[in-house]
Amino acid sequence: MTQVRWDKVLKLLTVVAVVGLVTWFALKPPVKVAWLPVTKFVRLGLDLRGGVHVVLQAVDTPEAKVTPEAMKRVISILEERINRFGVTEPVIQQQGSRRVIVEIAGVKDPDEVVRTLIKTAYLEFKTEGGEVIVTGRDLKEAREALDPQANKPEVDLTFNPVGAKKFADATTANVNRRIGIYLDGQMIQNPVVQEPITNGRARITGYATLEEAHRIAVLLQSGALPVKLEVLEKRTVGPTLGADSLHKSLYAGAVGLLAILLFMVLYYRVPGLIADFSLTVYALLVLFIFTALKVTMTLPGIAGYILSLAMAVDANIIIFERLKEELRAGKTLRAAIDDGFKRAFVAIFDANLTTVIAALVLYYFGTGPIKGFAVTLTIGIAVSMFTAITMTRWLLHLVAGTGLVKNPKLYGA
Repeated sequence: MTQVRWDKVLKLLTVVAVVGLVTWFALKPPVKVAWLPVTKFVRLGLDLRGGVHVVLQAVDTPEAKVTPEAMKRVISILEERINRFGVTEPVIQQQGSRRVIVEIAGVKDPDEVVRTLIKTAYLEFKTEGGEVIVTGRDLKEAREALDPQANKPEVDLTFNPVGAKKFADATTANVNRRIGIYLDGQMIQNPVVQEPITNGRARITGYATLEEAHRIAVLLQSGALPVKLEVLEKRTVGPTLGADSLHKSLYAGAVGLLAILLFMVLYYRVPGLIADFSLTVYALLVLFIFTALKVTMTLPGIAGYILSLAMAVDANIIIFERLKEELRAGKTLRAAIDDGFKRAFVAIFDANLTTVIAALVLYYFGTGPIKGFAVTLTIGIAVSMFTAITMTRWLLHLVAGTGLVKNPKLYGA
């Protein structure tokens, strides 16, 4: 008769209690703690949360005509600006030959979007006589910073080699004279040149906050728009799915997940119960990663999450089928667990690797929600590999080590 190992029983109960407590905190946290992996802290996309919808029209000017190449440059600059501002999964698409649609989730002020993301931000340095020395085209880098002495926000500029030479020549010729700094045609600074500046660096001060300095740095870094844009429409939009559709989607997902959990327990018995426990850990880990990485969850992202969950279940099924084969061959429980995992690993790894490759291709060539699907799928697969290969195996050994469950029938054999 196998002796019960109460130390391992205590360890198993401790693990179950800890996971149960974390799950309870995740579902109903008593206080709002930013690091808790709960769904209320996961960013939602435009289709689930709503946001801002802006329609832009490119127009011809004497200085610049609208061309297909110019429109491609416009979209590229808008994407760079929005991404550098930390906005995730925006929708930026061309409509016709001259229109651009911009949709950003979680933003409620359309005027702020237009003001901070779609303005020109054209930089010029001018002498007292009005001669333009360098412009934003001569910039290599613009970055917000804090003045180490005054501890006030500023924008540090670094010019490219051509711009650095122009700036060095101009400051050398204008010592004790003023060189004005103009942004969008308005003077924002008019400092006196104390000495020649030959290192190709300059700075703009006078900002109230570091966020304001960051906004200007982003606009300068991304460069001026090649053509003039007019705002045809700007409005706040609600979730495209609607609250009722979202509720039904979540309800359907919950029913499907419950069916999977029941199937695993009824068909695989003890290993199925362990797999369900590992899936709970998997769900918590994935939500924590989503929160930590500030992933924006859209409907395609939810689909990627659910698909990775299904692959995690599939990995457990492969492992348990191998485990049953080893038990039927007459091996001991511990040996069957080790050999079953070894035989299943190659098939699980190959299946997950090919899926990750497909996700990377989607991320590289896709845009907006498609990238979100690829990100959530990749994260989910990485975590599922851990829970299926490591967590489930450790738990099976722990259960086997307790001596409570030794009958092969309880393992589906």
